[in-house]
Formats: sequence, C-alpha cells, structure tokens
Amino acid sequence: MYYRRKILLALIQAFGGELDKMSLQKLLFLFSRQQTEKSFHFVPYKYGCYSFQANADLGTLTKYKLVEESGNSWKKTDQTNYISELNTKDQFALKFIVSQYKGLSKDDLIKLTYKNYPYFAINSTIAATVLNKEELARVDQQKINKTETVLFTIGYEGLSLEEYLNKLIINGIRVLCDVRRNPLSMKYGFSKSQLKNACNGVGIEYVHIPEVGIESDKRQELNTQADYDKLFTFYKTNILKNEITKQMEILNLLVHKNRLALTCFEANIHQCHRKHLAESIGGLKDFSYEIKHI
Repeated sequence: MYYRRKILLALIQAFGGELDKMSLQKLLFLFSRQQTEKSFHFVPYKYGCYSFQANADLGTLTKYKLVEESGNSWKKTDQTNYISELNTKDQFALKFIVSQYKGLSKDDLIKLTYKNYPYFAINSTIAATVLNKEELARVDQQKINKTETVLFTIGYEGLSLEEYLNKLIINGIRVLCDVRRNPLSMKYGFSKSQLKNACNGVGIEYVHIPEVGIESDKRQELNTQADYDKLFTFYKTNILKNEITKQMEILNLLVHKNRLALTCFEANIHQCHRKHLAESIGGLKDFSYEIKHI
C-alpha cells in the first residue's frame, strides 16, 4: 500500500474511525503543514484547501474495503492499526493534530484554515459566510489579478496535480491549452477528463487542441538532445506549417483571455514541442506579447 494512503487511514483512525469529508480534507491539510516532505498537496477549491489526490486515494481504499463512504463522511472499516505503521515524525505530527484540533467542528476547521491560510480560500464559495470583513480582505489580497497578456508554457513532469494547478493559479492563467496529440497519462490527474475537471474546479478554462501535437509513434527512442532536435525539425516542417489555423485559434484565445498556458508533459522545455509551438505563435503577424516558460 502507498504510504500516503496509510496516512489517510491513520488520520481517520486517530479521530475515532470516521470523519466528515470536509473535516478530513482540512485535518489532512493541517497535518501536511507538519511534514517536511509533503505526502499530499492542496489547491484553493470551492470550500478551501482540497487535495484531489487524497480524494482519489479514498475512492481506491473503498474498493479494497478499507474505508466506506457513508453520506458525507469516510469511515475506516478494517481493524489494522495504521498509526503504528507511520514513521516516527508522522506519528508525532498526527498526535499534535489530534491534541490541537480534536473536538473542533467542520465549521471550526473551515474558519481556522481560512484565517490562517487565506490563499486557500480565494476560490471559496462560502468565505463571505465564514469570515469577517478584515479576514475577507486578507483573502482578497491573495487573489491573483494580473492583466498583462502573456503566453505561458508548462510541463507537468515531476509535479503533483495540485502543485501544477497552483503554478497556474499563481501566474494568473485563465486558459490551459492542452497541446498533446493524445491527452492520456499514467500520472494521476493529467488525463483529459481529470485535468479538465480539476481546472474547472479552480476557475481555469481547459481546451484541447490535438492538431498541434505530435503522434506517439514519432516520440520513440528519444535518447539524446540531438534526437529531440531531429523530431522538432520534423514538427516545424510537417505540422506547424500546416496548422496555422489552429495557431491562430490559440492566439485569439490569448487575446481574449490575456493569460494562456500551453501544456504538455516534459519539464525540460528544450525537449518539448510546446517551445516550438509557442515560438511559432509568437511569429504570427498579430502577436506582440511575452512568452514565458514556467
């Protein structure tokens, strides 16, 4: 079993074997603040700090009959002592979380996390009912209001879904343009439907334009930078020159939305076609904006 799933089970166990869904997310977030190496990352979601990965893991644990989804709560259903299976630092962290927050209601935990971590309340639909004017002002200060028109590019290699989304949010990106030919991924959160739903959940529009991607069979045996350079020569000659209409479509989205990111897998911009796509769009007649790789 993945270690992070043991943390979920240990957390539910430590709070009596059952937690409502929102409290679990808030307590897991507070627990993660105690970790140097985070087991889970979080995004500012409609009810505050939220981990898509944790929710997916809980779904998996139900299939193994280790937890049960009961209305708006998660209930631990096996008898294993998962607290004892955590490392010493995480056991101490869990003990601290119990000592500090056991007995707090869901509403208490929401208010506590909103007040102490206002960034995670920026997309909340209930912040105005939870916080006073001064607290709401601190949340508003965390909101990203960048208006300069910028064409970004980003790869998701090496990032969790939540880390990736936070990079988009912090850079004020309004549209994510998926430029993979085949938007499937073995990495959780990055297949098309998952990524689209996650983006929509944090207020980012998702579009997929596969025509400017590269077929998977062309990406075999890329062992050196020279191999990539050869592929990109083919890409520029055979795809980019024939897909001007799609590039204009991306440019029009950029003009109307101001901050758009092209996305693919590779972290290294020199080993991803999005670099050459961005440069090609940058060469169009009406382009007069910054290109930024994040």
